[in-house]
Amino acid sequence: MLFSEVAESFAAIEATASRLEMSSQVAALLKKCKKDEIRPLIYIIEGNVAPSHEGLDIGIGEKFAIRAISQTSGHSEKAVLSEYKKSGDLGSAAENLLSKKSQMSLASSPNTLSRAYSSFVKIAQMSGTGSQESKISILSELLNGATPLEAKYLIRFCLGKLRLGVGDPSIIDALSMMKHEGKADSQIILRAFNLCSDLGEVAEHYIAGKDLSHFSTQPFKPIRPALAERLPNAEEITKKLGKCAVEAKYDGLRMQVHLSSGKVEIYSRKLEKMTHMFPEITSAASKLKAKSAIFEGEALAYNASEKKYYSFQQTIQRKRKYGIAGMARDFPLRLFVFDLMYLNGKDLTLSPYSSRRKTLEKVFANTEPLVPSELIYTDDPKKLDNYFTNLLGAGLEGIIAKDLSQPYVAGARKFAWIKLKKSYGALADTVDVVIIGYYLGKGQRQEFEFGGLLAAVLNEETGEFESIAKIGSGFSEDEMQSFEKMLDEIKVKEKPKGVNSKLTPDFWVKPAYVITVAADEITLSPMHTCGMVGDTGYALRFPRMMSLRDDKGSEEITTTKEIIEMFEMQKRRKE
Repeated sequence: MLFSEVAESFAAIEATASRLEMSSQVAALLKKCKKDEIRPLIYIIEGNVAPSHEGLDIGIGEKFAIRAISQTSGHSEKAVLSEYKKSGDLGSAAENLLSKKSQMSLASSPNTLSRAYSSFVKIAQMSGTGSQESKISILSELLNGATPLEAKYLIRFCLGKLRLGVGDPSIIDALSMMKHEGKADSQIILRAFNLCSDLGEVAEHYIAGKDLSHFSTQPFKPIRPALAERLPNAEEITKKLGKCAVEAKYDGLRMQVHLSSGKVEIYSRKLEKMTHMFPEITSAASKLKAKSAIFEGEALAYNASEKKYYSFQQTIQRKRKYGIAGMARDFPLRLFVFDLMYLNGKDLTLSPYSSRRKTLEKVFANTEPLVPSELIYTDDPKKLDNYFTNLLGAGLEGIIAKDLSQPYVAGARKFAWIKLKKSYGALADTVDVVIIGYYLGKGQRQEFEFGGLLAAVLNEETGEFESIAKIGSGFSEDEMQSFEKMLDEIKVKEKPKGVNSKLTPDFWVKPAYVITVAADEITLSPMHTCGMVGDTGYALRFPRMMSLRDDKGSEEITTTKEIIEMFEMQKRRKE
């Protein structure tokens, strides 16, 4: 397939507002693919050259992309920069400048999808002295054989700013559409994806007509993490679950650890490799009496002599590329293991929680700093509530109640797990939101370019980010300066595709950074689009930032459905 066909389809998708129509267009494009083109196309649509857990990044910044456009178009770098400033999109600048080249390029054959993808992989794999010049050279070669429209998407892809608005759920719907007009296969595809986190591999197998039921857990293919639902109190939890495991909820770094034949990899909750950051966890995992295992836990900086948990802000300092040895000494980690999904070649995800827990306690007996999470078993709401109160007093977040009969529900939020956290006013929990824009500083903040945030939650049905709060408090001066620099790098001239907001900030940004927010309550509002029916949506009253969550991606934020459920729980608490 020619890459020009891909670019034409991308342009049509970008011009489409309907998620269903976008999925239909992706399905039509996939039908044109040869067998060996399916996986590359899926990765490109996702904006990557490989699944995120493989850690392959293009690594081309705007400065180098500008040089490649200049070399190809014959326009000076200054002219490219000027064109870029007009639109705020370097891809559009490339398209405009290549449509009016000031010099003829050397004879070049048209780009195919396979050639473009293999070039992207080469760029991502290059490192060391001279690698940037080589990357520019490869990108220039692609641009030489590109139509202006191709150039637009080649540049956007290399910068990580494809802007199609197509997420994994839309791709899964597209795959299902290729054989069925309903959701019959969507759940089968989703389960396979949840177990391997590689939609390219799943798509390749599915389109080839292979049975996806063979997908199961495997070391070094991270499982998409299970998520918890909410209920407002102990009475409702025990009524829902009966006798359950009531587990301490730790406010730390969620880790998924994979072991096979002595090799260890650690993945974040975003499924990114972070093995090298945590040498004490890696070392302890390699010494387990197991040939292979996949387990999950929450890592906290922990003072064993004082039996004291450090805060999330202190723990998050451990997630760094440099100074690892010093931080490991100052803030040693303890990993509280709360689930075991694979052991010695056996997939445990379909086993009931009670069985997984018994096996977990055997495997992690005397394996410090890997220790089983603390828990009790009860069906008594008073006992659950007392345990919850004691954990809060010890500095923990709350509890997770787990249904003893349920399997590990990968990639989904179901009542197999139910969380109960400390109350924030009338609001029963904090909310994780993605930043979609920011405001300039005013008044006392006039010296800063940053004055506040516009934030959104995720509507899983539409795939849109819906505004829920304008946040102006909870920031220190250092944090304001940090946000100013951080958000300036991802600001865009127009509202990003997939963002639904009535409010217009001073600057829109790509939905990338997640923050945890506390608020007094959830209210009805005509200003925000979260769950909007008619002219009324939901909003956070007196929102304040608690922390930046580098460990979470935009697909993991609080959903519109959760906000509506929290609003209903809030009403019950007040009654």
